This record gives sequence, C-alpha cells and structure tokens, in this order.
Amino acid sequence: MTPWQDRKTVGDRHELRVATALRTRGWTVHPCGQGTYPPAVREALRRTRSALRQFPDLIAARGTEIVTIDAKDRMPSTNTSRYAISVSTVNAGLQYTAIHAPTPLYYVFGDLKVLTPAEVLHYTDHALRHSSGAYHLVSTRHAHSFDGVFGCAVARAA
Repeated sequence: MTPWQDRKTVGDRHELRVATALRTRGWTVHPCGQGTYPPAVREALRRTRSALRQFPDLIAARGTEIVTIDAKDRMPSTNTSRYAISVSTVNAGLQYTAIHAPTPLYYVFGDLKVLTPAEVLHYTDHALRHSSGAYHLVSTRHAHSFDGVFGCAVARAA
C-alpha cells in the first residue's frame, strides 16, 4: 500500500470505532465530508487548499443536540504523549466552528480523547511547534475523556 492508502485505512477504522462508540451512547451518527464524495471529487479536493478538505468526518445527533466529529488517529509508529494536528486542519476547524455555531466540532483521537480546534490553538499558542511548522503539538494530558464529552455508554436490555 502507498503511505496515503495506509493512512486512509487507519483513518477509516478509527472513524468506524468512533461512530460505534457514539452509537453506544445513544447518538445517531452519519458520515459526512471527503470520505462520502465520489473518487473524482476526492481527487480534485486533494489537489486544492480548500477548507472542504478538512470537513468533519461524522455528524451526530442525540435528542436536540448535534455535534460534528473529525476523527484523528495516528499511524502505529507515531505514538507519543502529544497529538499532532496540522495547522491547516486547525485553521479550517476554527472557520467551520465560526460558520456553523453553535454546532461544535470535536477532534476525537485514537485513544478516544477529545479536543476542540480552539483548545488545540489555546494549548499550542505559546508551545513548541513541530519543526516543520505544519503541525500543532498538544500534550495528551489536555484532552477530555470521550465519556465526559459524549456521555457514558447506555446499557442494552438483554
């Protein structure tokens, strides 16, 4: 597989894991964003700097509450005590949040911890940046628990 295909496989598995975790907490979940587009549209988006490339992966509702999710997992070889989120992703996330307020956007990481774009920016505004300058590096200790943001799993009657 190519590096992009490897990343896509990891990402697709993580999106499914996040969607399943949300459903066990009573959320109705639907895919959205780049992964739902036909191949020709995805390829065209890949060649642009449009914020549409960073559109959330999932939209979920529970009662009258609605949220959007950008599932962020990392390759197995990159486990550290920090999350690396691209600057372009955070910038697009901030724009998305502003345009679609009050609907929140959450980044859900591979360990099922959660941050918002504003939190990523806050925690990295005066912190060490990735040497390329292309990523915000956020300590994992700043993230919220999945249950704390989305509620605890609902026990199913047998």
